[in-house]
Amino acid sequence: MDYDSVADELYALRPEEFTAARASAMASARTAGDRELAERIRALRKPSLAAWVSNLLVRGSPGEVEPLLRLGEGLRQAHQDLDGAQLRELSRRQHALIRALSLQARQLAKEAGHPIGESVQREVENTLHAVLADPEAARAWASGRLAKPLSAAVGFPATGEGARPRRPEPAPAAAPSRPGKKASEQQRRKLAEAREAAEAAERELRELQDEAAAANQEAAEAEQRTEGLGRRVGELTGELEQARGEHQQARFAERAARERSRTAERRAREAGRKAATAAARLERLTSSTPDA
Repeated sequence: MDYDSVADELYALRPEEFTAARASAMASARTAGDRELAERIRALRKPSLAAWVSNLLVRGSPGEVEPLLRLGEGLRQAHQDLDGAQLRELSRRQHALIRALSLQARQLAKEAGHPIGESVQREVENTLHAVLADPEAARAWASGRLAKPLSAAVGFPATGEGARPRRPEPAPAAAPSRPGKKASEQQRRKLAEAREAAEAAERELRELQDEAAAANQEAAEAEQRTEGLGRRVGELTGELEQARGEHQQARFAERAARERSRTAERRAREAGRKAATAAARLERLTSSTPDA
């Protein structure tokens, strides 16, 4: 027994199974004489529903982890370089990927027996935004051991650790100031482009969130219709089974009636032959007897 394997097993469980399994693992560690491991296991926190769904996405769709991590690296680098065109392109990919992963996570949760609502889905989306913005958040999410959802501001801040824009170097004191001004103007233009890209990304995000909310509403309505049709299918299936049973009974009755008909016809033919034989015998006896 080791800490990593125990943690992986616990965070792979359904939320309602976590506490009992953690207690069992603690007891096993104490029985083995490893009190330090038992304490580390005791410190593991039960995941919230949103955190569990985020972990479920990592475990249920491992092929989606690396693309999201690479996209986050690209976004952070584009922001650091103040590359407006690259930011706009990566932002479009960001919103499309997060939306797809969010819907996939919702489907995985439903298949696992824990359907989620819009509030939990938003927490999952916020976690994915944090993964793109923060390398530490990305590593925590990729481990599949979140105990609570992650959060990050919409878009990327203008400056930040690991994403500080490069400043133009000051001109020498004796040199003319024009090159420095030119560099400063270029920097301002890049900054303006980056801010414009960030604002456009935020507007697109809000539009996509509204679209996703509408799609979720349509999905909920479709689910209700599906459930209603499912019940109707069940009713019709029951009626069909009953009709099949009645049809089978009618076929049995038909075969029995036909068999009785054939038996009656055979007996009637036998009785006819007997009657013909008796009539012929009577005729012979009548013709051979002298008139009185």
